[in-house]
Amino acid sequence: MRERSRPRGRREAGGSGRSAGGAASPRGERRGAPAPAAGGSRRLAMEEGAADLRQRKKQNCTESDKMAPEERNKENSKLGRSPKYMLIQRFAKLFFGCLAAVTSGMMYAVYLSTYHERKFWFSSRQELEREITFQGDSAIYYSFYKELLKAPSFERGVYELTHNNKTISLKTINAVQQMTLYPELIASVLYQASGSEEVIEPVYFYIGIVFGLQGIYVTALFVTSWVMSGTWLAGMLTVAWFIINRTDTTRIDYSIPSRENWALPYFACQVAALTGYLKKNLNCSAEKFCYLLVSASTYTFMMMWEYSHYLLFVQAVSLFLLDSFALAQTEKVHEVYKIYLFSLFLGYLLQFENSVLLVSPLLSLVAALMLSKCLQMNMKKGTLMSRLLKIMYIYLVLTVTVTLNLLLKMFLPHKENEHLLKFIEVKLGLNTTKNFTMNWLLCQESLQAPSQDFFLRLTQSSLLPFYILVLIICLFSVTQVIFRRICGEPLKETVKLEDGRIGERPEIVYHVIHTILLGCLAMCLEGMKYLWTPYVCMLAAFGVCSPELWMTLFKWLRLKAVHPILLALILSMAVPTIIGFSLWKEFFPRIMTELSELQEFYDPDTVELMTWIKRQAPVAAVFAGSPQLMGVIKLCTGWMVSSLPLYNDDDLLKRNENIYQIYSKRSAEDIYKILTSYKANFLVIEDSICNEVGPVRGCRVKDLLDIANGHVVCEEGDSYAYSKYGRFCHEIKMNYSPYVNYFTRVYWNRSYFVYRINTVISFQS
Repeated sequence: MRERSRPRGRREAGGSGRSAGGAASPRGERRGAPAPAAGGSRRLAMEEGAADLRQRKKQNCTESDKMAPEERNKENSKLGRSPKYMLIQRFAKLFFGCLAAVTSGMMYAVYLSTYHERKFWFSSRQELEREITFQGDSAIYYSFYKELLKAPSFERGVYELTHNNKTISLKTINAVQQMTLYPELIASVLYQASGSEEVIEPVYFYIGIVFGLQGIYVTALFVTSWVMSGTWLAGMLTVAWFIINRTDTTRIDYSIPSRENWALPYFACQVAALTGYLKKNLNCSAEKFCYLLVSASTYTFMMMWEYSHYLLFVQAVSLFLLDSFALAQTEKVHEVYKIYLFSLFLGYLLQFENSVLLVSPLLSLVAALMLSKCLQMNMKKGTLMSRLLKIMYIYLVLTVTVTLNLLLKMFLPHKENEHLLKFIEVKLGLNTTKNFTMNWLLCQESLQAPSQDFFLRLTQSSLLPFYILVLIICLFSVTQVIFRRICGEPLKETVKLEDGRIGERPEIVYHVIHTILLGCLAMCLEGMKYLWTPYVCMLAAFGVCSPELWMTLFKWLRLKAVHPILLALILSMAVPTIIGFSLWKEFFPRIMTELSELQEFYDPDTVELMTWIKRQAPVAAVFAGSPQLMGVIKLCTGWMVSSLPLYNDDDLLKRNENIYQIYSKRSAEDIYKILTSYKANFLVIEDSICNEVGPVRGCRVKDLLDIANGHVVCEEGDSYAYSKYGRFCHEIKMNYSPYVNYFTRVYWNRSYFVYRINTVISFQS
């Protein structure tokens, strides 16, 4: 078969070379043959070998697809199986696997919808009560979705968002760029274009899309573990672990409209496609499909989340390490780099020339890798010098990346989040600060190290022990492969089950590196667990269901009592089955109990406040208060506010800190000047913040304000407070001068106190 696939001219040349140099001719004739002819034949043979190598590299997909079935047919004939039987078997496996993957995603989406309904009694609530369930930044995102639906046309709605001056006082913002509102744009277009106005309410359509994306998320994880292990039993186990550990795998319970709930499903699809794309011996049509899916999902992911390029940077580092040790095809890895570049520049254009993408570490790393491509090609020859140059290559790429990133930040105007760099410095203990915003961020639960309860929950569901086992086996196997590569041993084109070398599969090496990097981030910041834990579920399920992983372990143990291949196949079926039954017995009743219990979520004080604002406050009024409450006021009433719970803009961060001074020990005159500088007309004080009793000492809002304002002095572990003014939120409730000169109470209930900011100051005793 291979000879028939070669060009006719090369076959004749090879034949003539063999007859000239290898025929059984008399010794005298060979001795009499001219020397240049023999050398020419050797040169001809070398040229033929080089030409044959180039031909194999440039061989079209049709020829490879034609050869693959015939080789498989030969193997099947050796096993006594007909090609028709194998075709039916593969089709059945693919059909039932896809059916299980889609069914798992749909059932998870239905589960989320049912749980949400039971938790909030959503269908029996009024519109105002439903909107109150969106808290913080989620309220802001959904409020812009409402505004798009109320606009006379989609074009007009987009224009008002890009030139928005009705949300934050004294500030015109491009809300689409600054708040990444592309999910809301897509949702509003789909709602209006599909004619859903008469069928379903806008809020149900919106949360339905988010729940559907979560179903796609689960399906993508299912497919990833299926592709890696070869059995869709791994996908079922992945879904089971994902749902059981839902509090640590997704934030969907707390903030439905958050950007990560829209973006991470696309990233999961990208990871699934990348897993298939990195596989060896992939036929051409499957490779093209995976490439297109990686391209589309990478760009979509970048458009959905403002921090997506940081997560793609971690992925690019994984691919860089994978390629540095020659564990994957360089051409494929560099094609992924090109996808990054295309997505960055297209995102830069469509996100209103967002310069943050140009100064992102992802662009600097990919540019450095592309510049170093020629050097890397010379290093993979296996010589001693090339092995020494690998270390220099990694150092070169890192140096060029840092230098290029610094140069871009120097010459390109950008508004990158500088507070993130300061936060990292303080988090790592490289610096200390009394800044309110920085200390407030450090006190957030999602930005602290994970608690012991997190690891306890993962252990109780048996996820963490199996993940550690799988990771150790894969990591040691990858280390062996890297050592062989350093010693000059080439990788096998096809790794068989009996070889026990799971570390030679590039998609496995990629996931091992990626999960280690994400795990390191999750150990520092608890919020990163929502990125790491889903892939822990996927990798652990792949490992226990993969015969190759068990065979790799048996190769190390040199098992001889039982046939290792047979035992590996048995364990890859028995272990996940036992895990599945134990999880079903222990956790399925808990899940059904969650769906059957009716939880009560009712906040009458907030409902009363919003109702009063809509009925009594002037339309042009501006409200001031905590950023989280301002987001709810903006959503439920539509009134303008002085601050928002957004932390990607330095001006908004400064506003939040200034308005939080209402809970500090400042004079009435100081607070009045701050509020009037933002044209605020009404002030809302929350009793829960003013009388906060936080579990962590020093992390209450009023404590952080006292530290930032110098109203607390710490000496030898004791704190001394001093200020000639009382705490504003307490003093204003006393209704005595000078507070009544600046502020007039107009509404109050058990949780909120609303004061009108006087435009004319009347000094009364």
